[in-house]
Amino acid sequence: MVHPAAICYSNRQQIPAEFSMRHLTRPFFPALASLLLLGLPPALAADEDAPKGPAVTVLKAAKSCFNDIVEASGTIIAREETSVRPERPGLKVTDVLADAGDTITAGQVLAKLALPEGGTLQVTAPVAGVISASTAQIGAPASGRGEALFSIVARSEYDLVGLVPTTDMKKVAVNQQATVRIAGGGDIDGKVRRIGPTVEPNIQQGMVYIGISTPRRLLINSSGRALIKTGQSCNVAVPLTAVQYSSAGTVVQVIRRNRVETKSVEIGLLAGGQVEIRKGVTEGDVIVVRAGALLREGDPVRPVMASAETK
Repeated sequence: MVHPAAICYSNRQQIPAEFSMRHLTRPFFPALASLLLLGLPPALAADEDAPKGPAVTVLKAAKSCFNDIVEASGTIIAREETSVRPERPGLKVTDVLADAGDTITAGQVLAKLALPEGGTLQVTAPVAGVISASTAQIGAPASGRGEALFSIVARSEYDLVGLVPTTDMKKVAVNQQATVRIAGGGDIDGKVRRIGPTVEPNIQQGMVYIGISTPRRLLINSSGRALIKTGQSCNVAVPLTAVQYSSAGTVVQVIRRNRVETKSVEIGLLAGGQVEIRKGVTEGDVIVVRAGALLREGDPVRPVMASAETK
């Protein structure tokens, strides 16, 4: 009778039932261990490799360009203002054809005056521009010695006369582009036209003239602020919230192999909630978006990439 343990259902070699563990050779055990490892559930292996620690929001450092801006605060003046009045006395205004705020052309009729001996005299604009003020009223007298009937900002050219700290004066140069922000008037493009030769001794600020050319009527003596672009710097940029200031210096927290590393950095220009990093961080480094004292060197973390809105 054949023992059941010796029955073979294929072409494999029959193994006697009395074959014991002592007949197993040494190489069998590593092979057995490998088979057991291969049999582990995938979820268990993934759990062992998953990062530990608290979740932190991160992003990859990317390059960006920062404008070096110098601010000048001051008032708006007409670069050249032309007064319009008749050359002879004894006239009277009979018709007013233009008013303050109008953009006019050279030779345009602004008003009509009645002559003492009869007839009319036309008052024309000697230059194109914007009428900044007008005293012309029907029935009012007009003469060469009286108040000007019209004041014209020649060629619609204005200047913002602003003050700049002496520490920034060396950055400013003629023809640099500027954005002029006027109270209640929005933004207007401008350009550095002239730099004053002296500095106000009491406040240690220098004078800068920002040229503005616009068909819009600007209120003379209104306040304004010029943002002068004096240069540009392109480097790695990180959110301002990623930078920490401490007794040890300025640092940024970087994530490598799911652990925190603290990097000393040299910062540069600021713009739009971003800060320029000139040294200490390279493009592609994974940065903690909101650095804090709760994270320390070597702490394990679970990095979560920031969304586009966070960036």
